[in-house]
Amino acid sequence: MVVDDQAVVRAGFAAIVDAEPDLHVVAEAQDGAQAVRLAREVSPDVVLMDIRMPGMDGLTATRLLTAEPTESAGAAPRVLVLTTFDQDAYVHDALRAGASGFLLKDALPEELLAGIRVVASGEAMLAPTVTRRLIDAFADTAPAPDPELLTSLTPREREVLTLVAAGHTNAEIADALGVTTGTVKSHVNALLGKLGLRDRVQATILAYDLGLARPRRTHRE
Repeated sequence: MVVDDQAVVRAGFAAIVDAEPDLHVVAEAQDGAQAVRLAREVSPDVVLMDIRMPGMDGLTATRLLTAEPTESAGAAPRVLVLTTFDQDAYVHDALRAGASGFLLKDALPEELLAGIRVVASGEAMLAPTVTRRLIDAFADTAPAPDPELLTSLTPREREVLTLVAAGHTNAEIADALGVTTGTVKSHVNALLGKLGLRDRVQATILAYDLGLARPRRTHRE
C-alpha cells in the first residue's frame, strides 16, 4: 500500500511497484487515517508511508498499523517510511513507533524496490549513512535505556549487534567474523529475543542509545 497526500507521488510509486511481476499495489491512501482503514480491509504486506500529511500523519498511522495485526492476515504490515530526511524530524520516532526502515524519496527505483523486498522478507531497510545522521540528530531526545540489558548477551552476540548497528548485512557480518550467514542469523535472532526487540531497526537504535555504536562523521555530514 502506498500512503502519500500527493496524488502524483502516489501514482509514481505505484507505477514503479506494479511494473514488477512479484509486487502489486493493493491500495493507495492520501492520509494516515485512510491508510489504517484500508489496511484492515486489504491487509498489505508492506506499507510505503509518507510522514507529513494533513489529518493523521504518518507517525501516528505507523504506530497504529504496527500495534495490532489485521484481522484477515493475522500479522501487522511492515512499514517502510519514505522521507525527505532533512525536513522530517519524525523519522526517529517513526522507527520507534514500529517502522521497519526508511528510504529517501529521491531514492532510485531499484533502491525502492529492493527496500520493499527486504522489508517484506522480515529484515530492516537501513541506509547506513542516513542512519548515522538520524541517530546523531535525535539520540539526545531519547530516554536512556538500561545498560544492564547487554549483560544477557554473549560476547559474540554483542559483536554482532555492533555490526548490525553499523548497517551491515548478514552476509557482510559473516565475512567479517569468518562464519556462515546461517550462524549470523542465529546470533541476530538470539540477541533480538534476549533484548525483547522486534527487528534490526530496534537493535540499531538500542545500540546507539547504549553507546555500543557511535555516529561516524564525514566531511559531507
